[in-house]
Amino acid sequence: MRVARYYSRDEVRLEQMAIPDIGPDEMLVQVKACGLCGSDLMEWYADSKAPTVLGHEPVGLVSRLGEDVKGFALGDRVFVHHHVPCFICHYCLRGNYSSCRTFGASRIYPGGFAEYIRVPAINVERDVLHLPEGLGFNEATLIEPTACAIRGMDRAGLQKGDTVLIVGVGVSGLLFTQLSRLWGAGLVIASDPVEYRLQAASELGADLTINPRTDDLRAKLGEFNDGRSADLVIVTVGSASVMEEGLGLVGKGGTVLLYAPLAPGATLPVKVHDLLFSEITLVSTYSCGPDDTRAALEFISRERVQTRGLVTHQFGLEQVGKAIRLAVQADESLKIVIVP
Repeated sequence: MRVARYYSRDEVRLEQMAIPDIGPDEMLVQVKACGLCGSDLMEWYADSKAPTVLGHEPVGLVSRLGEDVKGFALGDRVFVHHHVPCFICHYCLRGNYSSCRTFGASRIYPGGFAEYIRVPAINVERDVLHLPEGLGFNEATLIEPTACAIRGMDRAGLQKGDTVLIVGVGVSGLLFTQLSRLWGAGLVIASDPVEYRLQAASELGADLTINPRTDDLRAKLGEFNDGRSADLVIVTVGSASVMEEGLGLVGKGGTVLLYAPLAPGATLPVKVHDLLFSEITLVSTYSCGPDDTRAALEFISRERVQTRGLVTHQFGLEQVGKAIRLAVQADESLKIVIVP
C-alpha cells in the first residue's frame, strides 16, 4: 500500500509498505479520508516522531475483520479513534482519559495518511463507530476535532448567558463558536487576523467578529459587552503572547481555556496577583474520550454542528507535504482532508 511518510515539513515522501496483518480481535480499515490536524503542523511535535506516518482523524471502510470481532461487517463505514482509555485506572475513574497510560499506548498503525490502517483490539472494542449513511467521509473526519472541542467545553464550565470570546477561529475556533451556542452562551465573539475566517465565524453564529490587526480587541469587547470583559476566553492559538493576551481579556470570576500547546519547556507569563484577586480560572484540555466522540457524531449527524462548509481543501497522499504547507499559511483554508 501507499503511505505518506513525514521526515520534516519540507520532506514528506510517498512510499510503499506492506498492508498490515491483523489479529483475531483487530480490524483493517481502508482509509477513505483523514483530516489534517493542527498538531501535524507543529514542527517540534511532528519532527520528534519522524520518520512517521501522520494522521489521526481517519474514517473509512472495514476491509478485513479478525475472526473474533463482533458488531461489524465488511464494507461498514466507520470512524476510528486513535486513542482509547482503560476505564479503570486512577485517571479514568476521575474522567481524565487523556492521562491514562493505555490511552497514550493505544494507536492505529501506521497512521491515517495511508491507504489502510490496522485498528488494535482495544480500539475496535471501545471507539470505532458506525457512520450514518447520510454523513460523507470528508465531514466525518471532523468527529474527532469536534469531540476534542466538546471536552474543552465541558472543562471550561460555561454558564448560561456567559459572554464567550474565542481567540483564533480556524477549524477549532469555528467548532467552539457553534458549541458555545449549544452550551447556552449569551454572546459569542470571534477574534482572528484573517478576514476569511471571521466571515466563516459570522456565518456559524458569532454575534461579533473582531480583527485585532485593524481593531482594538479590548475596546470592542467592552463596547459590545456592557463594559465588561469576557466570562470565558478560549484561546486556540499555540502562542505564548496570544495566551497572555487572552488572560488579559477575561473578566472577574471568568475562565481562560487553553486549547493549543506550546513546545516543551516554553513558559507562559501569568500575573498571579490578578489571577488570585479576580478569581480567574485557568483551564487546559487535551484530546477526548469515547463519550465525547459519540456526542460529536450525534451533533454532526443531526446537523447541530455544521461541518459541510468547514472542509475547504482535499489532497491525495502524494500531496500531503503541499497540504501541510497550505495549512501553515493559515490564509483562505479551513479543514484540509487527505483522501488516499
